[in-house]
Amino acid sequence: MTTAPDLWPDLLDCLDLTPRDAGVYEGRSQQLSYRRLFGGQLLAQFARAAALAAPGKGLKSLHTQFLREGRTGEPVRYETEVPQEGRTFAAARIVARQEHGVVAVANASLHTWEEGPDRQTADPAPALPGPERRVELPLLPWESRAVTDLDTEKSEPPAFELWTRIPEAHRSLAPALLAYATDLTPIGTALRPVEGVTQPDSGRAFASAVTSHTVWFHRPVELGGWLLLRQHSPVAAHGRCFGRGDVLTEQGLLLASYAQEALLRFL
Repeated sequence: MTTAPDLWPDLLDCLDLTPRDAGVYEGRSQQLSYRRLFGGQLLAQFARAAALAAPGKGLKSLHTQFLREGRTGEPVRYETEVPQEGRTFAAARIVARQEHGVVAVANASLHTWEEGPDRQTADPAPALPGPERRVELPLLPWESRAVTDLDTEKSEPPAFELWTRIPEAHRSLAPALLAYATDLTPIGTALRPVEGVTQPDSGRAFASAVTSHTVWFHRPVELGGWLLLRQHSPVAAHGRCFGRGDVLTEQGLLLASYAQEALLRFL
């Protein structure tokens, strides 16, 4: 794969979608030595396409279904439709297409941020781990830390907390970059209870692929600070796994929530 120092500008470049026709945008794919298109790239580009389709509003939810494997090294065309747009809310439908067909579809909901009652119910964020707890996740081009190991051959609870610090970038890219980060670890979390099996065993002990992913944005996202991705997998059954998570600031402010279903088929 591309090394981390190269991945950050490469990722930012992928988020610079090019208008092609009315409501149609094209995004370059990441330069990764990976057998298929990373789902996080599609999530991030869907978020950008939604913002371009309904400018002036903030993304409040993104519901994505992955239909077939995307091809690396090939651009993705995003065909947008806006069936509803009012003063404060808008809805967008987006189709992601490559030469071999549709690879994913998404429904996005957008909203002009308003003032109003502000409350939350969430456990406080724990203390940020020290630099000795740094973890290397090849597809995240920024620093991350975790108290527990995601890939463990022991049978552990299906829960995982990842601290990650997305570098500062233009605020319009924040939802896309956060959506990108949420796609990487839910399957690994679902695998933690399975003794002797970790994510690197993919293709040998099991096959996996994300089938759907949703992100809800509760508050505007600010980049540059530490974020906690707190997630757990309540069920894995019938060849599928499910996980959900919350994104909190270091001060415990709940910014977003996400959920993912994936194929998890043991060979």
